[in-house]
Amino acid sequence: MSKIAGKSIEEWEREFPILKEVMRAEEVCWRNPGYLPYEDAIKNVSLTTEEIREAEARLERFAPFIASAFPEMKKSQGIIESPLKAIPKMKKAMKKDYEISIPGKMLLKCDSHLPISGSIKARGGIYEVLKHAEDLAFAENKLKMTDDYAVLDSEAFRDFYSHYEIVVGSTGNLGLSIGIMSAKIGFQVTVHMSADAMQWKKDLLREKGATVVEHSADYSKAVEEGRKQSEAAANSYFVDDENSSTLFLGYAVAASRLQQQLEAMHIRVDKDHPLFVYLPCGVGGGPGGVAFGLKTIFKDAVHCFFCGTDPFTMYAARINDRETSGNFSR
Repeated sequence: MSKIAGKSIEEWEREFPILKEVMRAEEVCWRNPGYLPYEDAIKNVSLTTEEIREAEARLERFAPFIASAFPEMKKSQGIIESPLKAIPKMKKAMKKDYEISIPGKMLLKCDSHLPISGSIKARGGIYEVLKHAEDLAFAENKLKMTDDYAVLDSEAFRDFYSHYEIVVGSTGNLGLSIGIMSAKIGFQVTVHMSADAMQWKKDLLREKGATVVEHSADYSKAVEEGRKQSEAAANSYFVDDENSSTLFLGYAVAASRLQQQLEAMHIRVDKDHPLFVYLPCGVGGGPGGVAFGLKTIFKDAVHCFFCGTDPFTMYAARINDRETSGNFSR
């Protein structure tokens, strides 16, 4: 009998009966029985709020380079961010279609419009490439934290980075962010793409200067083969979508940006005005990173739901303007 993580399917079903519905492809809602208040939960987390702040500061240091290397980024001065929009028509339609009450405002965080690579992966993926580039430049005394990072957009630095390789396995969106930024900064970059990757993404990566390796198998195989290639090569760096804390921290920076946008819209978030965030999720740590960042800022006033749909690369937030009470186990 085949085992999954050491247990048979029957054993998993007994432990989590909801899996029967999942395997029948039925829509389900699973609330986390291990949900804890923020102050208790954070004790079990190895990452810190200081690391998120460091990630945010690193992206700010790279902003002059991004503005120089990508003409479309000059207006935002190199800050990679997406708009937050009110969607009252969607709220009205949902209330009608589902015959439910939806208190508060409904907003859409349009990470589908993040510049450079056009998905939430622009946060973590681009951030990991930039951190690796900074680490290499620091190690060779080619760059100081106080320098103007626009200097990285030069032939001298592109030649320096051309001696190093970045490798990643991807279904598409992470590969775009890693491939586009790596090639722009000067790295040799190889993206292993799974069978479900869209052709236009593979074409775009090649156009931007990345090497694309196509696999007939799924995402896990693409990651496995990418890791093997990287481990076998000198000066190669593997971006591990399944385990990277660097990717995770890049995603977490979204929280402080969202906080600023909410404040600009004069929207309060506290225990009497909780924030509900719905994060479409596929493979990878994007939703987890965003949720972690939000929890460090709003603590028990934010409630995050992972929606197991196609990874649409955008997430919606509903702000409840009514006083609420009760448990918020997810």
